[in-house]
Amino acid sequence: MEELQRRNEELEKELTSSLQREEELKTELQKLWERVRVAEEAEERLCAQLGELEAETVDHAQEYQEHLVSLMEQLTAAHKFIESASSDR
Repeated sequence: MEELQRRNEELEKELTSSLQREEELKTELQKLWERVRVAEEAEERLCAQLGELEAETVDHAQEYQEHLVSLMEQLTAAHKFIESASSDR
């Protein structure tokens, strides 16, 4: 009987220890889950910012292209003006 009682106490201690480890693991899992959630939100914000920057870059590229076309047209007009002025002499 004493042996059974001692074994029962050991099993109760192991159960208590196991339950405590389980609670610790649950707490750790909750903390990790929160970190994952925060990381996902940060990723979403970064993706949105990247999309905005890409759109802004495309706009700048289009404006630059338009400016280059305008400068080419001005250069062509100036070249034609110089040629006509030279031929008038």
